[in-house]
Amino acid sequence: MGEVAGMSLRIVALLAAVFCAAAPVLAREPAKPVASIRNREPALSPARERQARCGAEWRGLSAADKTSRGPSWPQFYNKCVKRLKASQR
Repeated sequence: MGEVAGMSLRIVALLAAVFCAAAPVLAREPAKPVASIRNREPALSPARERQARCGAEWRGLSAADKTSRGPSWPQFYNKCVKRLKASQR
């Protein structure tokens, strides 16, 4: 065998030995489940709740109502959030 082939075999054997030795250590630690955002925050935050309510109102409006309430979603949302915050106080 050539010198390069012999060196490649040694590197492969060394890597195999390292991975075989590390396998039991890695197997002892079970995978931890990732906590999802929904589990940590079961209820919607007030801001998300307002966003959902305003979105539902916006989708329920006809085209004529949308133009009378504001030219676009950002303007409507701004007014809606102010109205909802004022009604909660």
